[in-house]
Amino acid sequence: MSTLRIPVGADDHAQGPADAPVTLVEYADYQCPYCAQAFPVVRELKARFGDDLRLVFRNFPLTDAHPQALPAALVAEFAGQHGKFWPAHDALYENQERLGESLYAELLENLGLGADALESALQSRTLLERVQADLDGGLRSGVNGTPAFFINGQRYDVRSGFDELAAPIEALISQSAG
Repeated sequence: MSTLRIPVGADDHAQGPADAPVTLVEYADYQCPYCAQAFPVVRELKARFGDDLRLVFRNFPLTDAHPQALPAALVAEFAGQHGKFWPAHDALYENQERLGESLYAELLENLGLGADALESALQSRTLLERVQADLDGGLRSGVNGTPAFFINGQRYDVRSGFDELAAPIEALISQSAG
């Protein structure tokens, strides 16, 4: 079983306390249909386990198969620079069938961010470097497809459905409490 090679740090997009007993790291692609299926399950896990679960999202755009994966990741990272990563992340998955420039412009407008500022940020390459760092970290950790999950640093391969993620999380939370 592979392990997470890049530890969760302050630069990661995370929800939940840093000292939560369980950290779930997801490497995902905004255009991947399997990631879209996992999205509501991961959101439900966060709601179910509350402060006992820290959720971390890392980009892993599969650009050969998904031409909008990288642009969507750049939009989310741009929003993240303005403290709005999670609303952008959620909106991209909720509107996956509409990924493209018109959705990105609409999303940025709804978040109070200007599309012209995005263009300037895209030119700076900072956003691309951030996405590439996530991608490189995923490759070093053995990620070869999306979504890929790590629970407390250990790769967890989903076999029969994303809802099976709850059992190991619940077990780790019980161990930490007991």
